[in-house]
Amino acid sequence: MPWINVISKDEAEGFLKREYKSAMKRAGRIWNIVSIMSQNPRSMKASMDFYGAIMHGPSPLSRSQREMLATVVSAVNHCVY
Repeated sequence: MPWINVISKDEAEGFLKREYKSAMKRAGRIWNIVSIMSQNPRSMKASMDFYGAIMHGPSPLSRSQREMLATVVSAVNHCVY
């Protein structure tokens, strides 16, 4: 099984610490999908910004429709989260 060294919230410094703080404010916790990117916090930020634009930005789809699409894609990909 692959293993990726994840930088914990307590170990985070600088830009990563700010991104973790933002994640905590947004979700109340740091999800694994976020912490797995801790070795490259700039990519983490870009990924979260992209997610935010898709899920919360202007769209002809409602928030519920976007959530349903995300759920279907996760199920098709056998994603457990």
